[in-house]
Amino acid sequence: MSSLHALVTGASAGIGAEFARQLAARGCGLVLTARRTDRLDALAGQLRERHGVDVVCLPADLADPRTPARLFEECTRRGLAIDVLVNNAGYGVTGSFLSRPWTTHADFIQVLMTAPAELCHRFLPAMRERGHGRIVNVASLAGLIPAPAGHTLYAASKAYLIKFSQALSLENRAYGVHVLACCPGFTYSEFHDVTGTREQMKGLPAWMWMEADAVVRDALAAVEHGDSIRVSGRANRVIKALFKLLPDRVGAALIARQGKDFRDAH
Repeated sequence: MSSLHALVTGASAGIGAEFARQLAARGCGLVLTARRTDRLDALAGQLRERHGVDVVCLPADLADPRTPARLFEECTRRGLAIDVLVNNAGYGVTGSFLSRPWTTHADFIQVLMTAPAELCHRFLPAMRERGHGRIVNVASLAGLIPAPAGHTLYAASKAYLIKFSQALSLENRAYGVHVLACCPGFTYSEFHDVTGTREQMKGLPAWMWMEADAVVRDALAAVEHGDSIRVSGRANRVIKALFKLLPDRVGAALIARQGKDFRDAH
């Protein structure tokens, strides 16, 4: 008999690790994947000891187009039924579109757009057959407001995840499967250390930041409720509403003026 588990991508740190912690606290078995094996093993050990749950680590790089199929096949081989899928893996590419080679952008699209869609496509049929499933695609507030220069594909990829999640939610709710686009704003994690923008981020006011545990708690409640989009935090919801009311030209100009202080557009 298959055992029910949650698959969390990008689980070695930040929001992904927090999803693993909160799901484990609920008694959910876990399949964790990321590139950093040492981080995964350390987190898995902590969760097994603290919550007594089964944790399987499958180190992998989602930039490899073969990875989603391999993850699915390995879960199937081990008899692990994925009841919760958290597509969290992601990163940012600094600089303008033409400042990076196409291979860099191709890897980014694979990790943030193609891999989440393929994982959904592979794991959804069994969720529908069981009559229960939860999918959380970690998008961003960036996908709901005008995009600044620099990190050219980031907001575009998050907008894609939001629209994808909306459609997938409508297609699958009758089968007991809830799909959510989780849209945090600035969140305390290693994201800005990896992109090399930590110094720029220090200029942002404290009220614009959220802790990862609050983002994840909010997302898990929203997907259980059946929401298809959840913007985390009151301040971020105000920002989203403000840009919805502003004329496109005004919103774009505002983002262009503010965004240059926090994005490398060269």
